[in-house]
Amino acid sequence: MAIQWYPGHIAKAERNLQEQLKRVDVVLEVRDARIPLTTHHPQVPQWVGSKAKVLVINRMDMISLEVKQQWEDWFMEQGETPYFTNSQKGQGVAEVAKAARKVGVEVNQKRRSRGMLPRPVRAVVMGFPNVGKSALINRLLKRKVVDSARRAGVTRSLRWVRISDQIELLDAPGVIPARINNEEKALKLAVCEDIGEASYENQEVAAALVEFLLDLGLESKLGDRYNFTPDNITGEVYLHQLASHSYQDDIERTARHLLNDFRKGLLGALPLELPPN
Repeated sequence: MAIQWYPGHIAKAERNLQEQLKRVDVVLEVRDARIPLTTHHPQVPQWVGSKAKVLVINRMDMISLEVKQQWEDWFMEQGETPYFTNSQKGQGVAEVAKAARKVGVEVNQKRRSRGMLPRPVRAVVMGFPNVGKSALINRLLKRKVVDSARRAGVTRSLRWVRISDQIELLDAPGVIPARINNEEKALKLAVCEDIGEASYENQEVAAALVEFLLDLGLESKLGDRYNFTPDNITGEVYLHQLASHSYQDDIERTARHLLNDFRKGLLGALPLELPPN
């Protein structure tokens, strides 16, 4: 399953973003807590260069506290400090703002040492589509300034917004590799709605969701929700059997319900990947 969802506005915005990055002091890289490795764009290190980076793991409400701690420990072992947020509710956002302001202090100390006047720190919010970038900006601003919705591709152009006298933020559309050849990553992005729905088939993605939960030993969550637990069967077979069991053999309707239940957290706070051993 090679994903080729790469709308024209993303290609254009990516070119503009690389130009604007010359003006930026700090990069806020936002990832999806359910798939924090998959939602890391491989070109981010190149784009960031020597600039400061704040790693934001959004949708912390979609994973358990135990899994959150596992990821926090793992990222710290890699030399990165993760800031976990729920941008819809505002949890963790104050800590992100504090981290960005700290960078601003360091920037202005350097400016003063060169005889230059201080200025607001310039930050860019960067990440895959639909990982919560615009919601994070609205929380940082404490008012709705940019559009936010539970679907990929809402933000289509770059714009600067001033948070305070200390921080200016660049809101950028989601960036995604032009082609994702890794089938597992493509399916995880589809399950989590971090790519446009025009790029995948619901039934294939719903079957993959079942497989991911099986691999993580979380199949009981399906049983809790549907009173029907997969037992030594593939995701595709489970989807067909669940359709027969509960949805009058309507496989497409079953797939949509299954995906929607996961995306709304109705199956529980479930990750699709855990830290590497």
